[in-house]
Amino acid sequence: MSGRTLIRGGLVITASDEIHADVLIEDGRVAALAAAGTPAAEAWTAERTIDATGKYVIPGGVDAHTHMELPFGGTFASDTFETGTRAAAWGGTTTIVDFAVQSVGHTLREGLDAWHAKAEGNCAIDYGFHMIVSDVNQDTLKEMDLLVQEGVTSFKQFMAYPGVFYSDDGQILRAMQRSAENGGLIMMHAENGIAIDVLVEQALARGETDPRYHGEVRKALLEAEATHRAIKLAQVAGAPLYVVHVSAMEAVAELARARDEGLNVFGETCPQYLFLSTDNLAEPDFEGSKYVCSTPLRPKEHQAKLWQGLRTNDLQVVSTDHCPFCFVGQKELGRGDFSKIPNGLPGVENRMDLLHQAVVDGHISRRRWIEIACATPARMFGMYPKKGTIAPGADADIVIYDPHAEQVMSAETHHMNVDYSAYEGKRTTGRVETVLSRGEPVITEREYTGHAGHGVYTPRSTCQYLN
Repeated sequence: MSGRTLIRGGLVITASDEIHADVLIEDGRVAALAAAGTPAAEAWTAERTIDATGKYVIPGGVDAHTHMELPFGGTFASDTFETGTRAAAWGGTTTIVDFAVQSVGHTLREGLDAWHAKAEGNCAIDYGFHMIVSDVNQDTLKEMDLLVQEGVTSFKQFMAYPGVFYSDDGQILRAMQRSAENGGLIMMHAENGIAIDVLVEQALARGETDPRYHGEVRKALLEAEATHRAIKLAQVAGAPLYVVHVSAMEAVAELARARDEGLNVFGETCPQYLFLSTDNLAEPDFEGSKYVCSTPLRPKEHQAKLWQGLRTNDLQVVSTDHCPFCFVGQKELGRGDFSKIPNGLPGVENRMDLLHQAVVDGHISRRRWIEIACATPARMFGMYPKKGTIAPGADADIVIYDPHAEQVMSAETHHMNVDYSAYEGKRTTGRVETVLSRGEPVITEREYTGHAGHGVYTPRSTCQYLN
């Protein structure tokens, strides 16, 4: 019985199945599943038994897009790896993939080592890294091969932020060609940053300085144009492409067209684009700054197309792009100049609950919830079936989820290290009750029982989602 946990009486939901089953956990992994009430299940014994009657038993969420401690705009994202991973656990997420940053003039290795130093010994849940490539040169391209071999198998490039993270089309093509050879996956921030900078300059010259203009200058057409260009460059390179934080219906249309042509092109969206809109950016008294992120929030009519994309699998993943900055002292850096507002908002704790609300509201099915939040991100980034499912041999990253509990999202009660909630006052149905990470309880009946240092670095294989 040593090291055994038994979860009894719940509805086990994975991307492919829903079954009333008991789950036996041994040595941090799922040992077996058996239909509830069968002789096999009844014979099991364990030192810890969790009663999941009336609850869902789901895989821990995999959030493949977070930015803990990210330096941006003269400040840092307010969640550390310690506070951010604890908040993730509270929200039913048991694995994050964060972004290590290569600074221009430095090597990929230097950036990766810096992020390892930030995370090691501080995380409540398991973590991996993508690599932001800001400086493409012959040495960088060789380093990409080495990183893939050691489990950093995805590389993010930016068509936005000239002078910071920006890569031109030639640099993007070279990196895509390299990833076509080494099995890596290019993740693209698809916005035409050169054109956006012109529109920013013109808006500020007209005295248009409020947060809402952030959304107006970062036009949906410039997201669509960049998405189209990224797809064509990937096609030339013969490489797969993953477009991050898709917000505009015109960009979804570009992805859908590429996928109809049979290309290995994938899209991610985020809860903020599904639940928030330019109405939030336009909130008075600088409140709109809380919602400044890039790609920006769009008018509400875009939401229906994003939900449709998730249902038709033209969008495959929902991640958070969790990048929190406090309203006081950080977002306020942009008073009088929207271009100085740090880009990003908090969400790592809210994703699983918001997507369950989408199930309640009829946007997606229960299995699709698990697919877009757990299974597909794990497959996309080379962690399946260790992560993202409940099956024999998988890590026992498991959430006991109460589908009937109601909650009100609020900065008063969340665990993210930020002074506001992007979803303040939103009522949702469904709540995390208990969270296991590799069989160890991190949240126990709504109490934090985890600790910094439990989470370990998780090397990844290459993308398991290719056609």
